Amino acid sequence: MRPDVAVKTARALDGIRVLDFSAMIAGPYCTRLMADLGAEVIKLEPPEGDYMRGRAPLRAGRSLYFGVLNAGKLSLALDLKRPEGVQLARNLAARSDVVVENFRPGVMQRLGFDYAALAAANPRLVYCSISGYGQDGGSAALPAYAPIVQAASGFDATAMAYQGADRPAKSGIFVADYLTGVHAFGATCAALVRRERSGLGERIDCALMDAMVGMLGYEVAEAQEPVAQPRPLYQPTRAKDGFLMLAPISEANFRDMVRAAGRDELKADPRFATLAARIANWDALMAEMDRWAADKSVADCEAAMRRGGVPCARYQSVAEAMASPYARERGLFATVKNGAAEIQVTNPPFKMQGAGAGAGAPVPGLGEHGPSILERVLGKNSGEIARLIEEGVLCLPS
Repeated sequence: MRPDVAVKTARALDGIRVLDFSAMIAGPYCTRLMADLGAEVIKLEPPEGDYMRGRAPLRAGRSLYFGVLNAGKLSLALDLKRPEGVQLARNLAARSDVVVENFRPGVMQRLGFDYAALAAANPRLVYCSISGYGQDGGSAALPAYAPIVQAASGFDATAMAYQGADRPAKSGIFVADYLTGVHAFGATCAALVRRERSGLGERIDCALMDAMVGMLGYEVAEAQEPVAQPRPLYQPTRAKDGFLMLAPISEANFRDMVRAAGRDELKADPRFATLAARIANWDALMAEMDRWAADKSVADCEAAMRRGGVPCARYQSVAEAMASPYARERGLFATVKNGAAEIQVTNPPFKMQGAGAGAGAPVPGLGEHGPSILERVLGKNSGEIARLIEEGVLCLPS
């Protein structure tokens, strides 16, 4: 259990130690979820720190982006260019339950931290590697970031076709990173369950490309057997001051929608009278809803549809979603310390009835837990720690 966090409710991963070599997004998001479930996550950073520590937005000189991805972890900054730094990291891996890394394939082996080397000293180790295209094969060495993989997977081309655009949209949300982080989290937890049953460790290979292709279920099916009538695409309904998403999926949804809009005559319109007709004339149906909403506020449109039981939501900004009653009721965010400031970070996107799950611990400063980790986990005394600091092996916050 994290030594510096008082936890009122036992958490599912209490007692699990994670040595986190990862940086940027996918790996840190995986280990952030593990920290939220009580794991002691030791974020192993180079002397200059994770690249994300310098990314805007900043508050009181510290990155909120880094904070969202790394709240609740412990930071240890080691110089792995020095043999003693390498040995300290190996000793920590021997005393850990999980290692997570997202270097390019081959880097961990060159450093002497590959699964075979670490598992020789710790056979129960669960070792999770995250990369763009997997740990082996012809594409493994290709450089890959989320926008690259989103382009290569078919995701962006599909979105372009759905939008009827003549070029793919710009990338701003790194779907591949967060999706792969979730898969890595799930696979690691599954491997820990297996270890409890068998006593065996595991090597996990998570690839951003695999995660992106895996989410394109309909598109994978349609690529094998093209359909004569493409499925209808959900699209925004325009009100006078914003947009509304309507999803009249079922017959009941359709009837409720036209009733709520005061357009009962559309039920008998031959273009919309059956599901097949509505699919063939989907754009015309949505145009009718645009006409209904054109002179109304989006809030009034949403209220009318919700009174009618129609699946709907107005388009919100992230700031509006964060301030919504839903976010408050569900506890989507936690307030944590990030240096001298406080910031909001996301809580895990699930609830557990019998076990605690959530953020709450501070965002670690670079290397701030190094001395306590070496003392508590590796048994180093104050003199040894002072020497490591003096020699530049162990780095502390400036």
